[in-house]
Amino acid sequence: MKGTYLNLLGMIALLCATLLLPLSAAAEPVAAPSATSVTSDAKTASTLGLLLGDGSGVTDAYLAKGATRIQAAVIALRLQGRLAEAMAYRPTDNFADAAMVGESNQAVLGFLKAHPELGWNGTGDGKFMPLAPISSQQLYKVLLESLGYRSGTDFDYAQTEAFAAGKGLNQIAGNAAITNAHIATALIEALGAKTADGAAFFASLQAKGVLSASASLPSGERIRLHKDAKLGTIFTDSKGMTLYFFTKDAADPNSCTGDCLKAWPIFPAGELQIPATLNAADFGVLNRTDGAAQMTYKGWPLYYFAKDTAPGDTFGETVGGVWFVAKADYAAMLGTSKTLGNYLTDDMGRTLYYFDKDTPGASVCEGTCLANWPAYYASGSALPTGANAADWGSLTRADGSKQSTYKGYPLYYFIKDTKHGDTLGQDVNHVWFVLNPATFTGTTAPVPKTYTIEIKDYSFGMGPLTVEAGSHIVFKNEDDVSHSAVAVDGSFSVPLLAKNESYTITLTKPGTYDFYCQPHMKFMTGQIIVI
Repeated sequence: MKGTYLNLLGMIALLCATLLLPLSAAAEPVAAPSATSVTSDAKTASTLGLLLGDGSGVTDAYLAKGATRIQAAVIALRLQGRLAEAMAYRPTDNFADAAMVGESNQAVLGFLKAHPELGWNGTGDGKFMPLAPISSQQLYKVLLESLGYRSGTDFDYAQTEAFAAGKGLNQIAGNAAITNAHIATALIEALGAKTADGAAFFASLQAKGVLSASASLPSGERIRLHKDAKLGTIFTDSKGMTLYFFTKDAADPNSCTGDCLKAWPIFPAGELQIPATLNAADFGVLNRTDGAAQMTYKGWPLYYFAKDTAPGDTFGETVGGVWFVAKADYAAMLGTSKTLGNYLTDDMGRTLYYFDKDTPGASVCEGTCLANWPAYYASGSALPTGANAADWGSLTRADGSKQSTYKGYPLYYFIKDTKHGDTLGQDVNHVWFVLNPATFTGTTAPVPKTYTIEIKDYSFGMGPLTVEAGSHIVFKNEDDVSHSAVAVDGSFSVPLLAKNESYTITLTKPGTYDFYCQPHMKFMTGQIIVI
């Protein structure tokens, strides 16, 4: 009978897809990584049994999902060693919105309502809001209380994150809504902390049976995320010392040698732990020509700066215009070569180009051109110091895809550039060039003119309109009734425009374009001649 009961509890745990934490109190020890292994907090939390995932496990999709109040409650119960008790509970009373979750989670909610001393008293209207998103502040409150601190006694709720930072918990701070990846990193942070009475939290969880007696955390160095007021979220090592990229490494990853290495010591390769918000596949090892092994991120070797002497120092930023703090969110980086100087690359060091026939906000590269010069797009806007983020933008191409721009000019790759630092597209046909963000002012292509066709009195105006190729043509309706403009050859179609509405087209191919208004096609026609 006892075995059957335990089996039922195990089945309940497996069915609890929204829970982060499994029922089993024992966890397998974390396997020792290889000499150059990179271990994500998500993998560590999963191996320890603290991160269950969904039906497919701890996948990237799962880690990207938003975290909820019920998950925070489960974390609290798990770390207190009371999760099994809560999941086995059969409530006679529950929160009004308990039906929003499955039976296992309903049991947890009923247990929390029956034990108000645990601090999960709902929202004050009889509800718990189990699927509401949680912030980093809320999660850190849960973790601090698991460490033995009390909100309202040891710290004020408004100062939760500041208090947590003093206890070494700060990697996910400042997020109004967190994901499961954030939860993984915060959990691993907490496992390395001390409890309120000075004991090692990891050991205390082992003593409670929450973690296996043989469980352990990965050893080795760690990438930490430090929020700098000016530079954003930057990489540091486990001691808080800033890490840097060297732009000359785009062309040759062994560019820093001799005295350079004395000023910029390498971040050596070895066992490495990373936050769950980073991708382990982005880290690698450079076997340097001097025999040393150096960690890389997205192909960029990582360095320290000798003049940084305290955690958080960033004195190496922009030194010589070629050293920049390492970050995960660069939309573009810089490469440097002896012949080209500084030039834009993507975040992985692949060279970006501009097309001298393009104009601000418009790309004339289509078809075969686009196959050889693929459009580049990055959703962010973080750039190295010296490149103005306000100059970074995007445009929507004719096929609906997005393309990043700098000072309005579209950015491209070159298909023959196959590795970090290649610049084979430079000066191809004398119209393709790398872009130095400090000196770039635009292309030599003429800025297109703008013409307006005023739709008035059921007419597109007197006679044909002659324009230069690439010109913008604005159709503006001044009639009380709606009008459209449809090309006979199908080359453009202006939708129905109400009074005072307008629509812009661009014609790049010379020729004669006859068009008509769809509702009044028998008598309302026009013509555009592109030269």
